[in-house]
Amino acid sequence: MLTKRKLGKGKVRVTFQMPPLKGVTQLHLVGDFNNWSMAETPMTLAADGSWSAALTLEGDRAYQYRYFANRQTWRNDGAADAYAPNIFGSDNCVVSLVEEPKPAPKK
Repeated sequence: MLTKRKLGKGKVRVTFQMPPLKGVTQLHLVGDFNNWSMAETPMTLAADGSWSAALTLEGDRAYQYRYFANRQTWRNDGAADAYAPNIFGSDNCVVSLVEEPKPAPKK
């Protein structure tokens, strides 16, 4: 699940959440926001077994990401805003922070 909260000055706080994952003891959030680092953004394990990580990102753009489990398996987010093919023959998840234009008021 993705939760987005506008902060101001074009920033958005995004919370990435995954449900409990059987056999997973480590989960990292990996994407273009951290140069695809497999170690930079560890996710926090909650008492109910779910995982989360929150990042403050620049708004008005989209970011690609995936989850890296137990330092060996890639996982996708079933609640991503979209998916984009990657060079490895699978898909990356996409979180979009692009604001939709507001329709003009009717006359």
